[in-house]
Amino acid sequence: MVLALVVAEENAGDDEYTWPQWKVPLVRKRRTVSLSSPKFSAHAQAELSGTCGIECQRRLPSPSLDDLEQFLSYETVYENGTRTYTSVSVQGFNEVTAWARNASSSSRHKREVYGTDTRFTISDKQFSTRYPFSTSVKISTGCSGVLVSPKHVLTAAHCLHDGKDYLDGVRKLRVGILKEKSRRGKGGKGRGRGKGKKRKGDRAKEEAEEKEEKGGKGDRKGKGKGRKRSRRSAESEKPSFRWTRVKQTQVPKGWFVGVSGGLAADYDYAVLELKKAPKVKHMDLGFIPSVKKLPAGRIHFSGFDDDRPGNLVYRFCSISEESNDLLYQYCDAKPGSSGSGVYIRLKEPGKKKWKRKIIGVFSGHQWVDVNGDGMQQDYNVAVRITPVKYAQICTWVHGDSSECQGA
Repeated sequence: MVLALVVAEENAGDDEYTWPQWKVPLVRKRRTVSLSSPKFSAHAQAELSGTCGIECQRRLPSPSLDDLEQFLSYETVYENGTRTYTSVSVQGFNEVTAWARNASSSSRHKREVYGTDTRFTISDKQFSTRYPFSTSVKISTGCSGVLVSPKHVLTAAHCLHDGKDYLDGVRKLRVGILKEKSRRGKGGKGRGRGKGKKRKGDRAKEEAEEKEEKGGKGDRKGKGKGRKRSRRSAESEKPSFRWTRVKQTQVPKGWFVGVSGGLAADYDYAVLELKKAPKVKHMDLGFIPSVKKLPAGRIHFSGFDDDRPGNLVYRFCSISEESNDLLYQYCDAKPGSSGSGVYIRLKEPGKKKWKRKIIGVFSGHQWVDVNGDGMQQDYNVAVRITPVKYAQICTWVHGDSSECQGA
């Protein structure tokens, strides 16, 4: 059955702050065949270059249904090193074209950090192990990711595959979840001190959530009570990871060299299935026709930037430019944060409750081919989740497209 893509009605008032209700196309498996094992010969790159970005892609023809099905077909690599290829069919493609083309802005900002560094280091475990920050995970290849189900992680495809082969680290891929418990707090007195720190942590949590909602106003350098703690206390609360092996990885063929041509950047996403589900709340997927047209127009994401090792780093920012599949944004970021889940907060339909949903994957700082003439400029780029990508990722997570009929 072909599902129609229903465009949300534009009502006045609170609707502009509400998640639109959509039905999504269907992405169904056609055939799965075995492939030879990968060589795992590729090496991670701190920055991507030669990306055909928003301006470059405007000169390309829109993909046909056959093209789209080829781009959304995917490879699965299992923990034992075996590999399969799965072709897919897409139903409801004609309705997908209703996904409005977004007008772009001429505003530009370059470089991975724009002037004053506006990132927040979430160093207190009482905070970094609480939602929404607890959904952020570290990938053993040097990237970040986000939990989108109890045992599935969304990340960037380039964190696993360079377009030609899988990275050498994918052979024994692991995902790190921030630990909640510290060594202190055991025994009578220690337990009492632990409770006291929990109350301080709760206050820090409330203050940081308030920063997130109000745009991050406040002390970014961590001054105040936190600096008065002893060195031993600070070390005991330093974040540490609980590592979990990956059962399988799935990467869309659109990311592979020679498949989608100039559209490869649109498919820089992948999903990892963990062998064991961590007891951590995940963040749901969502999509929105335009981020710039939202009242706040702000995105958020957290990751493990290389220049702040072991610490979770949160940031928020506005959008510079958007297309159907890509976002250019002002967020300060460093290598290591690639693969982070980009999210926004809107109200649930018919409710007053606000809900965060992942609407993109941070691809990282990239050198973008702007005009298709080889001239490159540097931007921070994110891949948007579109209705058809939502359907694909949802099917990877649930294994059944019937679970993915609406968002």
